[in-house]
Amino acid sequence: MALTNEDLLAISQLLDVKLKPIKDEQTRINLIIENEINHNINMLVENYVPVAKRYEKATAQIEAMQSDIELLKKVVTEHSEKLQKIS
Repeated sequence: MALTNEDLLAISQLLDVKLKPIKDEQTRINLIIENEINHNINMLVENYVPVAKRYEKATAQIEAMQSDIELLKKVVTEHSEKLQKIS
């Protein structure tokens, strides 16, 4: 049984009617992604980068302070020992 052009046209029109709500929903989802989700991702990126840079800078400062504190501890310990010997 072969389908006629009229049969194929009727099937095509039926598919168009059935698929229109799906296409409309897809369009709605694409708009949400474009307008809301992409916007929110961009806002996150804009806020993340400066915070990450501050964290990176603070990490270097903390490491330098830790080195300074270690040195200070050694010096204080040495001075305390020398003072103990003097007194």
